[in-house]
Amino acid sequence: MANSEMKTPKELGYIFPAEWHRHTSTWLSYPHKEASWPGKIESIFPSYNLFIKELAQSERVNINVNDEEKKSLVEKQLKEIGTNLDNVSFHFFKTNDAWIRDHGPAFVINNNGAKALIDWNYNAWGGKYEADLDNLIPKLIAEHLSLKAFNPGIVMEGGSIEVNGRGDLITTKACLLNENRNPSLNQAQIEDKLINYYGAEKIHWLEEGIVGDDTDGHVDDITRFASEDTIITMVEPDKNDENHAILQANLDLIKKMRLNNGKQPNIVELLMPSPVFYEGERLPASYANFYIANDKVIVPTYKCKEDDKAVYILEEVFPDRQIIGIDSTDIIWGLGSYHCLSQQEPEIN
Repeated sequence: MANSEMKTPKELGYIFPAEWHRHTSTWLSYPHKEASWPGKIESIFPSYNLFIKELAQSERVNINVNDEEKKSLVEKQLKEIGTNLDNVSFHFFKTNDAWIRDHGPAFVINNNGAKALIDWNYNAWGGKYEADLDNLIPKLIAEHLSLKAFNPGIVMEGGSIEVNGRGDLITTKACLLNENRNPSLNQAQIEDKLINYYGAEKIHWLEEGIVGDDTDGHVDDITRFASEDTIITMVEPDKNDENHAILQANLDLIKKMRLNNGKQPNIVELLMPSPVFYEGERLPASYANFYIANDKVIVPTYKCKEDDKAVYILEEVFPDRQIIGIDSTDIIWGLGSYHCLSQQEPEIN
């Protein structure tokens, strides 16, 4: 019998719970890298700070900042907009960038009242950017919270997977099978890691991600679980739009999907927003990059006619949560939005 140190999280009863599982807190890495929003970084802070304000109304917000100067500035800005600072904590954990969904830990829990985290390797989406500081964040958080950290030893990003907490995990071949992630692993070997470290039972593979997504096809821009058996997925009805065929192919796969419980999923379609460009570049604007907080869902909006329809549909899908639309037309220039910018820490059962 292997000792507990050799066992995987799954063998120890851990799972990565669904995002709607009640949170102890949300973790953020405050944006500071100007190169991620060239010529625009100052314009993102009003929306980003409003995101923090909404979160802090119902859960603790843990914010990684690089130094005391940044902490003081952020505190001042949050206070000015009426944020509940009693629910905000700062940590001097230096980062390269703000995308904690990908560089942060994956918190897992089990039915014995234990919490741990998964410390995946992170290489900034295939070595596209510097990641030395970001790659240390899970270890720093584990030490701060005195949590056991499991190290699978492979590259994985939180935005590349989506779970329902009941054994189902959705991902994309474009991302996880990309040779810039884990070139020595085949699909079956990657599935083995997903099953044993996220506690999944069944892996569902989609194909490509949307145009403009430099993560090579993260699933959190296209398809999300809203409940154990409800899937929200983006669609583009305009056949001349370059996202039309991509999203239709993924929708066809979802329609053929059978969940771990044997059922067909309920499918809710969300129309893509009108295309968003900056300096001629198509940005990965999508309503699927919403974040499920304890009593609300924060959804990115883009100052276009599809915004209201997306909010209305999400209100129907999440009747127990308030749907809060926050403008993301400047934030999306960084090639991600509120889900990419956050990582949930679940309460223990």
